[in-house]
Amino acid sequence: MKSVLITGGSGSFGRAFTKRMLADSNVERIAILSRGEHAQADMQRELDDPRLRFFIGDVRDQARLRRAFEGIETVVHAAALKRIEVGNYNPDEMVKTNVWGAMNVIEAAMEAGVGKVVALSTDKAYQPISPYGQSKAIGETLFRNARSGKTGPIFATTRYGNIWCSQGSVVPKWKAALASSDTVPVSDPDCTRFYMTMDQAVDLVLDTINTMQGGELNIPTLPAYRIGDLAAAMGAKIHVTGLPAWEKKHESMCEGNCSETARRMSVDELKEILIADSLHSASSNGKQTAPWQGYSTPEWSYRHWGSVNEMQAHPGG
Repeated sequence: MKSVLITGGSGSFGRAFTKRMLADSNVERIAILSRGEHAQADMQRELDDPRLRFFIGDVRDQARLRRAFEGIETVVHAAALKRIEVGNYNPDEMVKTNVWGAMNVIEAAMEAGVGKVVALSTDKAYQPISPYGQSKAIGETLFRNARSGKTGPIFATTRYGNIWCSQGSVVPKWKAALASSDTVPVSDPDCTRFYMTMDQAVDLVLDTINTMQGGELNIPTLPAYRIGDLAAAMGAKIHVTGLPAWEKKHESMCEGNCSETARRMSVDELKEILIADSLHSASSNGKQTAPWQGYSTPEWSYRHWGSVNEMQAHPGG
């Protein structure tokens, strides 16, 4: 892979993926497309590599995508509106970014002659109950059914849950709350969520790029933790707020792959990971670095769903 563009590239995943690409001397060009001018400026100062290119742009703007994709071999589509509670009150905006944006990425990739496109999706797209999950489910369908002939780009999708310590996730939010209080808000302490590190998310996307034939939906097998156990591991009291209608008690990746029945992480295991997080941050010598993303778990694996060969064998599926 000589050139790659990441939509939403100044976010948590985009930064981690970019750092991995910069460590590969074979990669000649890494383009970042996002709406965040300040985030891009911070990223440019931090990484400072001549192979980086920055584009201010929005996936809602197909013409801008077409221009940014010119000369790009691989596109990683990470841009999305993701706040589940925001989507509940602004479903039309979710559609504009997560559905129309997906359509624009597909069309621009076809027009610009991109070779491969990998889209990032979410466990909330499986049996969705929120506008966020519903919009991402449609986005998955668009990518899995994208066709451009024998010479055009091929498309694949990865589906996984929230990334440990990523922007907006539970651990950094609770750490901020615990700086001024001993209590954190919890919708339901018996909720469970999947555990996945940022390194694992990058690995999944890279392996998808390297092995894709077109039409895949790659889904990891992950451990999970109980939200109440995470609060206990952080030494926090909890204030139960109640589960809103748009949030699930347990998340699923696909049939038979649910956070309720996945291998359950213990309080002690979560404590070890949190301690390792703190030690990693403390060893940064004053430099601003992303927090350590937790232990890899030995049961991590993924399976391919819906490859192009399967869809050819079952065209009505």
